Amino acid sequence: MKPRLLQWLTVFATLGTIADGAAAAPTPQVEFRTSMGNFTVELYPEKAPITVENFLRYVDDGFYTGTIFHRVIADFMIQGGGMTADMAEKPNKRAPITLESKNGLRNDIGWLAMARTGDPNSATSQFFINTVNNAGLNHPQPDGNGYAVFGKVIEGMDTVEKIRRVKTRTTFPHRDVPAETVLIESAKRR
Repeated sequence: MKPRLLQWLTVFATLGTIADGAAAAPTPQVEFRTSMGNFTVELYPEKAPITVENFLRYVDDGFYTGTIFHRVIADFMIQGGGMTADMAEKPNKRAPITLESKNGLRNDIGWLAMARTGDPNSATSQFFINTVNNAGLNHPQPDGNGYAVFGKVIEGMDTVEKIRRVKTRTTFPHRDVPAETVLIESAKRR
């Protein structure tokens, strides 16, 4: 190969690498500070754009501050983001979002998904972190719709592990409520 052609190919390859790096925006990260320690989640807007945008609006509004992990099932998941320490549902003013469960992300250990009711398009602020691999929550399970995964814990799985191991009780009508309050002190973008 002629030296001049090799030189141009190197220039184009370098420019392509620079352009690829410039186009790839960093994935958003959110740090949760809780009464049992901290953890950080990384979000994937390219896979779940509606879900990530919704979640970040709650984060940016400070909505999660003062909510709790209100449902803990050790060999399933930990759920939070919608109840206060007195087990009252924190009012939110946003409409439910469209389910994005067909995005290829899986409900595996440490992955973050939106909680919802029997209506697949009912997710608002509540989320859960899988504490085991929950293949039964991936699309199309368990009801033909699945649960939308949109991020994963990248730091602080030891905190998630502490939360998953708390003792729980029933506070009618809620089951699997931590006996010791697990407070979300803050949730902020990194």
